Amino acid sequence: VLRHGYMIAEWGDTRRVDVTYSVTKSFLSATTGLALAEGLIRDMHDPVADYVNDGGFDSPHNAQMTWHHLLQQTNEWEGELFGKPDVADRRRGRDRQLQTPGTFWEYNDVRVNRTALAILRVWGRSLPDVLRERIMEPIGASDTWEWHGYHNSDVEVNGRTIKSVSGGGHWGGGMWINSRDQARFGYLYLRQGRWKDEQLLPQEWIDATTTPTEVQPTYGYMWWLNTGQELWASAPASSFAARGGGSNIVWIDPEHDLVVVIRWITGNAVDGVLQRILAAVRDGRGEGR
Repeated sequence: VLRHGYMIAEWGDTRRVDVTYSVTKSFLSATTGLALAEGLIRDMHDPVADYVNDGGFDSPHNAQMTWHHLLQQTNEWEGELFGKPDVADRRRGRDRQLQTPGTFWEYNDVRVNRTALAILRVWGRSLPDVLRERIMEPIGASDTWEWHGYHNSDVEVNGRTIKSVSGGGHWGGGMWINSRDQARFGYLYLRQGRWKDEQLLPQEWIDATTTPTEVQPTYGYMWWLNTGQELWASAPASSFAARGGGSNIVWIDPEHDLVVVIRWITGNAVDGVLQRILAAVRDGRGEGR
């Protein structure tokens, strides 16, 4: 638990490196924000096909997709990647008719992995290397975290073979990281992308990240939002989180200047933990160091 930038409580082994499942998506989102800041992506509403020419966005349906659609998971991308068809992870009906990109939200790791590959193409280099250089080293993260792809996710980029990493833990892969490093990453977002005297991510990117998706108001750019207090009834509506299986969560509360990393508890117990932390903060037990 971080309060005003200081660790005020911890339990368990916070230095243990472990899989963090779909929390990985929020790290993937950050590499997109960096590409936008670098000018590698000019506008999030540009068609991905204007940047990526590997066949993945050639069909009339897929050619409609923008970066905005990819990050909000409203893209409805159709195809196969690394041996997995998108239907393998369609949560809302494998046989349903595909919708126009931007009109339908579905959590789909095949499509997230397609997003990761598209961003890799834009950078022309390994996404873990980008994240390490531009985010993790500047925020003082340890060197113990690892971001994995699959045994068959090597791709050729500019004559070099690079591993395309996955955006979650489906079928293996994903981010393996300790709780303290996740807390540092969360604190970067709490501080609107600023670390000490350096703006690592544009504040505008943090604002875009936490803007509700029209067709799924509890989701932004691969971050979960507590819009209407729908996800965590005890927490402020302005709070948001990176969130993955196993109740892995990096929860950020700007109202109370808090970052909380939780791992491996029952999903419906998260709100109870947040409720107790907020109660401690409100009665003064969470002040100071």
